Amino acid sequence: MDEVLLRSLTPGVLAVLVRRGADFAAAEDAVQDALVEAVRVWPADPPRDPKGWLVTVAWRRFLDATRADAARRRREDRVDEEPAPGPAAGVDDTLRLYFLCAHPSLSPSSAVALTLRAVGGLTTRQIARAYLVPEATMAQRISRAKRTVSGVRFDRPGDVATVLRVLYLVFNEGYSGDVDLSAEAIRLTRQLAAAIDHPEVAGLLALMLIHHARRAGRTAPDGSLVPLAEQDRGRWDTASIAEGIALLQAALARDRLGEFQAQAAIAALHADAPTAEETDWAQIVEWYDELARLTDSPVVRLNRAVAVGEAEGPRAGLAALARLDGSLPRYTAVAAYLHERDGDLATAARLYAEAALTASDLAERDHLTRRAARLNARRSR
Repeated sequence: MDEVLLRSLTPGVLAVLVRRGADFAAAEDAVQDALVEAVRVWPADPPRDPKGWLVTVAWRRFLDATRADAARRRREDRVDEEPAPGPAAGVDDTLRLYFLCAHPSLSPSSAVALTLRAVGGLTTRQIARAYLVPEATMAQRISRAKRTVSGVRFDRPGDVATVLRVLYLVFNEGYSGDVDLSAEAIRLTRQLAAAIDHPEVAGLLALMLIHHARRAGRTAPDGSLVPLAEQDRGRWDTASIAEGIALLQAALARDRLGEFQAQAAIAALHADAPTAEETDWAQIVEWYDELARLTDSPVVRLNRAVAVGEAEGPRAGLAALARLDGSLPRYTAVAAYLHERDGDLATAARLYAEAALTASDLAERDHLTRRAARLNARRSR
């Protein structure tokens, strides 16, 4: 059984049922039934048209459920419209599913889970393992999301920015359990890029590829974090970096700058530098200025302070940092780094220790604690 093929066909089959008039929840249930039937039948009798087979079986499952419903009489007209078996239409409605799963009435976590289920083709168990929650909890989350979007029809273009935000959230979930969500997000964004010609879609795909290319260098053999400046760049995936940069250059040439293109440009400058010392920090500051203009995000301005500290010296970085809210996440860690660069080891060690107390990620907490200990050891010599 080709699991990859089934997952790639799932969103298209679901979209066909929705386009024919099935509400999302019922259509999704019917498609899952069809997938179970495919797992049972295909190994011994593979179909010539896998998508057409799935559409036919899913539609029949949907009609069976419709006939059994208490409102059967109101749906008889729809039952009479059952299409004849045969090859599925070549129309790709997958894009509709992206917009449906990114519906503004859904919470971010529900939108991500529904996208992974409906568009990604992951099982509820796989999604639950990725989020490290019980399967029953994830099933309830997905069921609530399906009920929320049931009956929603698209008579106008969806919000691409919302779809991209959901995919970005999927990517940032990273890896846990048996599902690599970063790789899954790249697969889904590739699929979206093939369906819609939009520079920000290309920008997001470029950003994902460049970040993902550095993954092997981010951790040491013992699992500890390795800062960007200390990473072994020979472990980076140069093919993915080259692909991401090519996508970015094509998107930027269209002169419709968006936040994901700006983020990708910053990532590209890091990835393109042969060594950390050769990083073009001045240009990175300029891109952070563009990104701040586009987003007005305090987190962007926090990262800009680090870039200013590299480009113009730690005192300039601390001055930029002083203009920001001290309660921002990672503010204290950034302050510690800039004080360390400025030679104030006592202040840096104290701030690293403070930052470690509030770090939400265990690996980051260990990293900050080790930096504080290292600076204290240097001071005591």
